[in-house]
Amino acid sequence: MGYQEAKAKYESLGVDIDAAISKLKTVPVSLHCWQGDDVRGFDQKADGPLTGGIQTTGNYPGRARTPEELMADIDKVLSLCPGTKKINIHASYAIFDDSNGGWVDRDQIEPKHFKKWVEFCKERNLGCDFNPTFFSHPKCDPLTLSSPNGETRKFWIDHGKACIRISQYLAEELGQACVMNIWTGDGYKDIPSDRKGPRERYKDSIDQILSESYDFRLVKPCIESKVFGIGVEAYTVGSSEFSLAYAAMNKDKCIPLMDNGHYHPTEVVSDKIPALLAFFPEIALHVTRGVRWDSDHVVLFDDETKEICKEIVRCGGLDGSVNIALDYFDASINRISAWTVGLRNVQKALLLALVTPNEKLKGLQDESNFTDLMVHQEELKTMPFGDIWDEYCRQCGVPADGEWLGKVQAYEQEVLGLR
Repeated sequence: MGYQEAKAKYESLGVDIDAAISKLKTVPVSLHCWQGDDVRGFDQKADGPLTGGIQTTGNYPGRARTPEELMADIDKVLSLCPGTKKINIHASYAIFDDSNGGWVDRDQIEPKHFKKWVEFCKERNLGCDFNPTFFSHPKCDPLTLSSPNGETRKFWIDHGKACIRISQYLAEELGQACVMNIWTGDGYKDIPSDRKGPRERYKDSIDQILSESYDFRLVKPCIESKVFGIGVEAYTVGSSEFSLAYAAMNKDKCIPLMDNGHYHPTEVVSDKIPALLAFFPEIALHVTRGVRWDSDHVVLFDDETKEICKEIVRCGGLDGSVNIALDYFDASINRISAWTVGLRNVQKALLLALVTPNEKLKGLQDESNFTDLMVHQEELKTMPFGDIWDEYCRQCGVPADGEWLGKVQAYEQEVLGLR
């Protein structure tokens, strides 16, 4: 079945395919830079360990080692994926050189250390999201914002404030809002004797960070939770209850962020999206794939990715109330392919949600016509969606499914294999 036949079949259900494709072309999805270099960054020793509950597995050849290599790899991904993109960078990806005075520690970073990222984004008409980096640093003791050591805590508060200023700079320079995500791996490997104290210190630290001046229309600080991480299995300071409560009590200066790998395996973020949007005008998402835990596998076109995107569309999230970003890192396979598969799958799931006759299905639910609802939901699964997706890729000037992998393999031979 070709595109025109597929389009006609969807339109018989009341779906406007042209409108769906046009809408998706405007929806930004933020591409995370850390897939390309295994979360190493540029501000610490290249062979230093990852700490703070983070672990990357695999040693596939071709990891980006410099800002130039990382930017070239991102360019390759952008050329293979449809739609509007932003990029998402961590503070540890600051670029130090003679023109900006060389290396400084994280509490001293400034907008000038991200000037090359701004130039990169401007040349490609990209927005940019940002993250303080509260891990993989000698001053993780192992706690950061919740540390009982006042000097340690001050260092990381100053880092957070610096990141607010950098986020403001990124938003002003690029003319797009910058989502700035606060996440730490603070916690304990074994059962703590004091659970409240670290959370009180964490709350105070975030209060101090957000006391830094910023325009909330341009800078969107987020508070992200987690269940546990490597080395902090027994207790996480920034639990779901803590992070959501903080965002709820400070709606005038921050928004909640949900990472769908940061919950217990029986919880699903797709169900949490409409729950939060009943109370928050705006939320943020990190889309990943957790296998048994927050293992940051490449995003697939799987059931939960589809359900997440359905809820974004059904709740009106494509009009700005839901900020979508990717967050995973797989070093066991070609990194360009990992990036491309994940970004294309989120775009694919959003398009599938847009061509679903949501109003018709909602009407059946409201009428308690659950028999017809189930039948229609099941029959939608065999609709000729692949032809619609291929047309979307064609209109965006990128390869369709089955056409892009060879381009990555050629890039691996010509570029990655020489590193």
